[in-house]
Amino acid sequence: MLGIVPEAAAVVDCQRRIGCVRNPFQIIAMRTITCIALVLVVVWFYRRIAVVNPTTVALTYLLVVLTISAVWRLHYAVLSAFVAVACFNFFFLPPYGTFTIADSQNWVALFALLVTAVVASQLAERAHRQADLANQRRRDSERLYAFSQRLLLTENLAELLNTIPTFLVDIFGAKTAAVFVAARQQTYRSNPELGGLERGELVNVSLRGEPLSDPARSVCIAPVRIGMNPVGSVGVSGATLSLDTLEAVGSLIAIAVERVEAVEKLSKAEATRESERLRSALLDSVTHEFRTPLMAIKASVTGLQSEPNLDEAARSELLAVINEETDRLNRLVGEATEMQMLDASRVELHLVPAKIGEVIDAALDDTKHLLKEHRVEVHVMPDLPSVRMDAARIQEVLVQLLENAAKYSPTGSLISITSEIKDNQLVTSVADRGQGIEEFEQAMIFEKFYRGQEQRERSQGTGMGLSIAKAIVDAHGGSITVTSQLGHGSVFSFKLPL
Repeated sequence: MLGIVPEAAAVVDCQRRIGCVRNPFQIIAMRTITCIALVLVVVWFYRRIAVVNPTTVALTYLLVVLTISAVWRLHYAVLSAFVAVACFNFFFLPPYGTFTIADSQNWVALFALLVTAVVASQLAERAHRQADLANQRRRDSERLYAFSQRLLLTENLAELLNTIPTFLVDIFGAKTAAVFVAARQQTYRSNPELGGLERGELVNVSLRGEPLSDPARSVCIAPVRIGMNPVGSVGVSGATLSLDTLEAVGSLIAIAVERVEAVEKLSKAEATRESERLRSALLDSVTHEFRTPLMAIKASVTGLQSEPNLDEAARSELLAVINEETDRLNRLVGEATEMQMLDASRVELHLVPAKIGEVIDAALDDTKHLLKEHRVEVHVMPDLPSVRMDAARIQEVLVQLLENAAKYSPTGSLISITSEIKDNQLVTSVADRGQGIEEFEQAMIFEKFYRGQEQRERSQGTGMGLSIAKAIVDAHGGSITVTSQLGHGSVFSFKLPL
């Protein structure tokens, strides 16, 4: 009876996997009958077909027992061994047809056959168990490796904790899985509707640091430790996992959580440092740029106050300076504010179909005072389709590019604007005949507050214009690039998807 329980469990597992509909006890009965039938087949063969000596019969029975042990395990082999000994005695040892043994040497042969069959069956069973254990360890190692790989897929702690139970169910074939995190006092489950893992048990295992196994309910819970300190627990239901494997799972979870927390802390620290750097750069840049217009305004106001009898032309000139520098201050403040909003992704685009030609005309009108000393050519491919865009924002991009072209190009040089369709995208370019940009600087030209080495002393600016243009184009799902050659000028192009 001791062998029936594991056999029944194996047959139940067979039913679940391959849909077997037979009763497990019917399977056991059929195998038992098959074992007896094999022994009787040997009797029939050596009594009716080929008459041999008892030694050959004994070796044949030993082969049958070993085969049964290899296929159906120990308890069937032991049963076959006893039946084989009985048949060997009854049919092949004199006096035939009785269980009486006349020769004492036959007792030795009979006993040797029984002991050899049982011992060989036990050795085969042990080999089976060791092979099964090795296979189970290999499967557990493969599953643990797959689980560790899944844990590397995310660097967000909340997402990781929510997906770990699902990983356990997928990889280990559990019915349900749960992870309890003591620091958060939260339980994360693969499916909240499935029971079997009580929160109280998870909490107790986390507090005690000792695993819990309940084979009757197919529940196994192990602590999650960082070092020697339990920080939570992990449990599975509906799957057969050794405590060693589950504790290894707990260690992997602890390492993954610790890694993600370290990455998040590092990311926050890096974001804080970057924010401080940008804030400092913005303050330095804006402060430097504010001084020139403020000084001009201050000088103009002082001149008006100190010389009340100025003629009309001089007064108008000073007022014009005040007006121009005030507009410049306003633009600087607007750029700083817009950069902050773009960084925070708080700018909403109002996308409507618009003609790029109309946007180019509006941008040229805004920059006519800057372009009055340059030759401007516009080449817009006829019959360009309307493109969904925020026309005001794209106009702002063009204004920034035209201002750059006017600022860094020699007086009287040509500035050309082109727009055409390429690769199902609307490509608009602004080309100048300036000094050009060094190749190593072209990759950095769109970064915040960056200004080319040659331009830092030649002209004023905060280095925010191109980064604002890039942020606007990126928000439209497009891209902006620069192509430049020293001594021949630069071409800034931005693409918008049709």
